Amino acid sequence: MSPYEQWIAFLTIMRKEVRRYLRIWTQTLLPSAITMSLYFLIFGTLIGSRIGTMGGVSYMEFVVPGLIMMAIITNTYANVVGSFFGAKFNNSVEELLVSPTPTYVIVLGYAAGGVSRGILVSIIVTSVALFFTDLDIHNWLVVIGVVSLTSVSFSLLGLINAVFANTFDDVNIVPTFVLTPLTYLGGVFYSLDLLPDFWASISQINPLVYVVNAFRFGVLGVSDVDITVSFAMLIALTIVSFIYAMHLLGTGTRLRT
Repeated sequence: MSPYEQWIAFLTIMRKEVRRYLRIWTQTLLPSAITMSLYFLIFGTLIGSRIGTMGGVSYMEFVVPGLIMMAIITNTYANVVGSFFGAKFNNSVEELLVSPTPTYVIVLGYAAGGVSRGILVSIIVTSVALFFTDLDIHNWLVVIGVVSLTSVSFSLLGLINAVFANTFDDVNIVPTFVLTPLTYLGGVFYSLDLLPDFWASISQINPLVYVVNAFRFGVLGVSDVDITVSFAMLIALTIVSFIYAMHLLGTGTRLRT
C-alpha cells in the first residue's frame, strides 16, 4: 500500500471507532460525567471539607487530577478491548488481517479511537470538576505528555487483552481485578506520605502511582514520585505495549481460525 492508502486505512479505522462510541454516547461518555460528579461531591466536597489540605493543596484539588486520570485509563482501555473483541468475535478482524493493510496501521487505528475517547472524556470530566474547584495548570507540556502517553498505552493494553480474551467475561477480568484495584491504590485519593514506609515502598511497584502523580504534577505542581521516573515508565510501557500488539496481530495469535 502507498503511504496515502495507508493514511486512508488509518483514518477509516479511527473514524469507525469514533462513530461507534459516539453512537452510544449515553453508555460511553455520560456515565463518566455522572460517576465523577458523585466522586467530586462525596470525596471532594463532603469528605474533603473534613480532611482539609493534602500535599499542600485542598483535598478537592488533590483528588481532581487522579479522578481525571482514572476516567482516561478506564475509557481508553474499555473502548479498544470492547471494540476489538467484538470484531474478533464476529470474525471481521480476519478481513483486516488478510487485507494489504499494514499491521501497524491497524494497531494505530484502534489505538487512535481509544485515545480520542480518552481525550473527550477528560474534557468532560474536567468541565465537571470546574463546578467544584478552580484549576490552574502548572505545566501544560507535562499534562499533554501524560495524557497522550497514558491514552496510547492503555489503548494498546486493551487491544492485547482483546486478543487473548475468549469470551465477553474475559474482557472484564483485567479491568475488574487488575485496573480497578491498581487505580484505587495508585494515590488517587491519598498521598503516599500518609502511608507507613513499608506500604509506601510497596505502592511504588504500582505503575499507576507514577501515572497519577505525573498528571498531578502537571496540574498542581505536586508529586509523590520523581517526574522523570514517571515519564520513563510511561514511555517504556507504551513502546513495549506497541511492540507486543504488533507481534500478536502480525503472527495472528489467537485471531486466525
